[in-house]
Amino acid sequence: MSKVEEFEELRPLLFSIAYRILGSVGEAEDAVQETWLRFDGSATRATSTKAFLSATVTRIAIDVLRSARVRREEYVGPWFPEPLLADPYEDPARSAELADSVSMAALLLLERLSPPERSVFVLREVFGFGFDDVASAVGRSEAACRQLLVRARRHMQAGRPRFEADRQEQQELATRFLDALREGDVVGLRDLLAADVSMAGDGGGKTPQLAKAVVGAENVARLLASVFPLMARIDVTFEPHDVNGQPGAIFRVRDGKVLHILALEVLDGQIQTIRAVINPDKLGHLGPVADAWAVDREVKQARRRMN
Repeated sequence: MSKVEEFEELRPLLFSIAYRILGSVGEAEDAVQETWLRFDGSATRATSTKAFLSATVTRIAIDVLRSARVRREEYVGPWFPEPLLADPYEDPARSAELADSVSMAALLLLERLSPPERSVFVLREVFGFGFDDVASAVGRSEAACRQLLVRARRHMQAGRPRFEADRQEQQELATRFLDALREGDVVGLRDLLAADVSMAGDGGGKTPQLAKAVVGAENVARLLASVFPLMARIDVTFEPHDVNGQPGAIFRVRDGKVLHILALEVLDGQIQTIRAVINPDKLGHLGPVADAWAVDREVKQARRRMN
């Protein structure tokens, strides 16, 4: 195989590693491209191309993450990962780990880890790399990597929910939720929400967004039922779509541009968390992005006409 063919065969894996470390589609794509440049410029062939490229993309991602963490500390409002509609890498032997590790909830837990802990966890726990390859990728000894993994697992397990929902249950609940949302059905929405449900939006200060998270089934249901029927009046539509491996929806304005992404977290038969990604910088990889400020003005006008 040529270098190009070898690289293209491994590109889905490299992107998936980088995305889980960075939580950003754009930064992950840049890391993969930089990996290609280094691979193409290398005069020697590695014993294992997979190990070499995986280590390279990991090191690049760690460097990017260290600078990104400073920006995220200054971020306006809640920070959510860039939505991923489909993971390009598939491995039937590790399908459960792959699906779980790309969820919004898992990526936000990974944010609590140091860059080395996060990288070791992703390489070893998610993708099943041997400790020799993990150690090479993060520049630590195998013993140190084992300790990093122990700490990472402890943090991840402490933040995980006690109850998991099966895939069919998630989809059925999401369908009922979106139907109630479309109808503006307060009671229907409230019945699907956990008592302590939380809803928050990531606008990054660049779009209209909630001042703080809305908590409680009654509060969330009333807010949703008051806003989305108004959005429908100005021709905002939504289509169900998996977001980071979980049920969600893509919202679009009348010309098809993306307005925002809604991601649902389902636990123990109820919707526990609703996350909206509204920041236009995080939606560009999905296509043309709508002007959320203009939509907000139209919604307010529609409300005034109703009153």
